[in-house]
Amino acid sequence: LSLVESGGGLVQPGDSLILSCAASEFSFDGYVVGWFRQAPGKEREGITCLNIGDGTTYYANSVKDRFTISVDNARIMMYLQMRNLTPEDTAVYYCVALPAPPFTAHRLCLYYQTNSWGRGTQVTVSS
Repeated sequence: LSLVESGGGLVQPGDSLILSCAASEFSFDGYVVGWFRQAPGKEREGITCLNIGDGTTYYANSVKDRFTISVDNARIMMYLQMRNLTPEDTAVYYCVALPAPPFTAHRLCLYYQTNSWGRGTQVTVSS
């Protein structure tokens, strides 16, 4: 499975940004997908996950009501719409996709661990 993140950049506080994640060689049907991030000096955290099959979602409190996860109709692109960004959102953002079951949106975001992360995309929020 190959996923490629893009769309990061330098933005100002209060700005919006949309990250993209492209799947190659497969679609997201039957998967749980999600976005993780790792801020400088902090552990990587799952911030939002989506079960494609039943539409259930998980949002971390830190991004709830500001970030939205979605996929396109073809289910080969995943997006993270970010609004009202703050410096605390500065991090490298990663996308993941894993089969459902055994994963659920909640389980993926809170319990998934791996040493095989993609390159990610850097988001820097600074004035």
